[in-house]
Order: sequence, then C-alpha cells, then structure tokens
Amino acid sequence: MIRKSKGEKTELSTVRSINQSSTQKLGLTLGLLAAAQFLVVLDFSIVQIALPTIRAELQISLADLQWIISAYGLTFAGFLLFSGRASDIYGRKALFVVGLVVFSLSSLAAGLATSEIVLIAARVVQGVGAALASATGLALIVRIFAPLGRLNQVLGIFTAVAATGFSAGVVLGGVLTETLGWRWIFFVNVPIGIVASLLAIRFLPDAGERVHSRLDLPGAISVTGGLMLLVYALTKVGNGDVSYQTFLILAFAAAVLGTFIAIEHRSATPLMPLGFLRRRTIFFANATALLTFAAFVSMIFLLTTYLQLLRSYTPIYAAAALLPGSLLYFSIGGFVAPRLVKKFGTRDVLVGSLVVFSIGLLLFTRFSLTSDYFTGILPAYLIACVGGALSGTSANIAALAGAKPGEEGIASGLINTSRQIGGPIGLAVTVSVIGLATVGVGVLAPSTEVITAFGYAFAGAAAFAALAVVTSLFLRSSSAKSKTD
Repeated sequence: MIRKSKGEKTELSTVRSINQSSTQKLGLTLGLLAAAQFLVVLDFSIVQIALPTIRAELQISLADLQWIISAYGLTFAGFLLFSGRASDIYGRKALFVVGLVVFSLSSLAAGLATSEIVLIAARVVQGVGAALASATGLALIVRIFAPLGRLNQVLGIFTAVAATGFSAGVVLGGVLTETLGWRWIFFVNVPIGIVASLLAIRFLPDAGERVHSRLDLPGAISVTGGLMLLVYALTKVGNGDVSYQTFLILAFAAAVLGTFIAIEHRSATPLMPLGFLRRRTIFFANATALLTFAAFVSMIFLLTTYLQLLRSYTPIYAAAALLPGSLLYFSIGGFVAPRLVKKFGTRDVLVGSLVVFSIGLLLFTRFSLTSDYFTGILPAYLIACVGGALSGTSANIAALAGAKPGEEGIASGLINTSRQIGGPIGLAVTVSVIGLATVGVGVLAPSTEVITAFGYAFAGAAAFAALAVVTSLFLRSSSAKSKTD
C-alpha cells in the first residue's frame, strides 16, 4: 500500500472542497434560473381558474375578461427577441435581475388592484418582466453550462420545469382562489421573485463577455410591435372572433414584421442578423418548437375543457387528472431526454418522440362522453406526454446548439418567441375547428356535437405534431449529437 504524505492529503482535501463548493454553486445557479422560468410559465395558467372570481369582484365584462390573460401574453411574446439581444449587449445577469424585480413588483400591483384598468396595466408590465427574465435566464444557462459539458442535461431540467409550471398553475390557481382568494395568485410571486433576485445578485455569474454593439432600436420596436399585433390577432381568433377587423390586424402585423426584415437587411448592427435564421439547424429547430407547442397547448386546452365542461370535473379534480402528465414532463423531459439525445442524436429523438406525440393525440379522437379516466383518458394522455416531453427538450437543445458565442441571448429569445407564437396558433386553429364543426355554436352546442367537434380538434393538434415530424427531419444529422455532451 502506498501511503499519501500529509501534504498530499491536504491538497486532495482542498481539491475535493473546491469541487464540492463549485457543484453547490452550480446547483444554486440552476435552481435560481429554473425557479424564474417556473414563475414565468406558471403565471400563464394560474390565472385561468381565478377569472370568474376576478370578474365578479372587479365587475369586469365578459368581453374584457380575456385581457387579463392576453395583456400578459402580448408583452411577453413581443419583448422576448428584444430581451434576448439586449442581454447579449448589456449583460445577462443585470437584465435577469431587472426582469425578476419588474415581474415581482408588477405582481404585487396586480394583487392590490382595485379596478380593471390597474389589473390589466399590471399584467402588461408583468409580461415585460417575464420576457426579460425568461430570455436572459436561458441565455445564462447556455453560457454557464455549455463549457462544462452539461448543457443538454441542464436544458432538460430547465425545459421540464417550465412544462411542469404550466400544469402546476392550474392546480395552484384552484387551491389559492378557493382558500386565500384570487389576489394570492399574484402575491405568491412577490416573495419568491424578490428572494430569487437577491440571490442572483449575490451568487449568479455574469457568464461571458458582452457583444460590442449597440442595440438596433428600429428593429427592436418593429419586431416587438409586429409580434404583439400577431399574438393579439391570433388570440382574437382563439376567442372565436373571425371578423374582417381581426384579419386586418393580421395583415398589419405581417406588414410590420416585413418592415422589421427590411430594417435588419440594411442595419449595420441588426437585432437579429438574417443569416442567423437562415442557418438550417436554427430555422428547423424553431419551426419544430412552434408546431410542438401549438399541439401541446391545444391538448391542454381541450383536455381541461373536456373534463370540466363535458365530464363535470371540478377545477381541482381536473388539475389532479392532469398531474400525471406534469410528472412525466418533469422526469422524462428533465432526465431521460438529455441521455437519449446524447446516445442517438437530436434529430432521431425528435422524430421518434413526435411520432409518439402524434399517436397519443390521435388516441384522444376516440373519446366519448362516457370514456373511463383510467382505461381511456389516462393512457392516451401519458403517451402524448412522453412524446411531448422528449420533443420539447430536444427542440431546445437543437435550437441553442446552433448559436455561436455571443448569440446565446438572441437564440434563447427566438426559441421562446417560437413557442409563444405557437400557443396562440394552436388555440386559434382548435377554436376554429370546434366552431366549424358546431356551425358556430361552439361549446354551447349539445354535448354529442361538442364531443364530435373535440375529436376533430384533437386531430388538428395531431396534425401539428405530424408537421413537426416533417420539420425535424430537415435538421442536420451532424448537428444531432451535442458538442457539449
């Protein structure tokens, strides 16, 4: 046996201590970034169940009630690209902290709101803070964990936490509204956000040099305005408004986004270099993410409506019925997907998982008014969630793997934007299909007609997933296996 000297033992102990300290700091960093993303996504769904209570207390009309949801979604989607590029230029850590503080303070204002105008204005500001925190948080993950060879693993956890937040919001919204009151769906963000921002100031590294460039303000204004108009028009379609005014807004959005492309073509310091989007991996990874999220949002919307409207589940029971899928998204998306990507490559995992996702969605088309939860609903739901969890993480990995150093912010902003546009597109198509199948009556039609319409809508969601299979096939096989793992 070779005995180590006292000096060697001391050196070995020191190395272990440093490694343990570094691991703990990385764990705290991931926890902070994941917690911020969880809050941002949670805020989309946590409000849904509380809407009837909010409407009754603040005397909000049914037509204006949608703005409590839409105001947040509009600014969130609109400011993602701006936030991502600004973080590359001005510093990711600084804008991440600013985003958390803005989100927390606007959540406090929303909880204290005594009128419709104040609540909607607070939700607008919330969306801006969420965009800053979300885009910069994902950019920080790439910058911190890619050099350590742990990016795929961390992206899996990050994506899974985000997906879990979407479903958890339904549960928390019901519990908080029924116990403490609707204002607590906003108050709950405040202590978490403030503590996270203070910890971020203390422990979060800035993670890399800034891009030596100035912000393209004309490009930022045009893309933010264009995206907000696009999401607004899609939201109106999702609410059943297919009037000519809605299509005029869509046309105006297209014109503004066309102006953005013209500005970027001529700009010396573009917000998003057009060559960036022309990269094969970037383009098809974002197209796949958009289509996948359109299918996912459609599935959740149809399931929650089916359970509560057609099967008379209470909000909490409906949330409990969706809980197994949330657990699958967290476990499979967070821990299984990165290992499969490392072994088989992003493209193969995406194609296979999206086929599974499509099959799960097609199984929903067989639902009836008497389908048993455990033998009919749950199996289809679990199959769809396995495919959705694997594809969500894989699309994130593919999109961010195509970014070069200094482009982490714009890459994260773009992939988040793709998802935020995909959601309203999915809902717009879903509601339109239900409207056509019920001759414009929608969910007020007889239950037998509604369940038939839901079958067509689930088939539409499956079509989104099938299209995502096609776009994922265009990813380069050479880019499949991440260089970071």
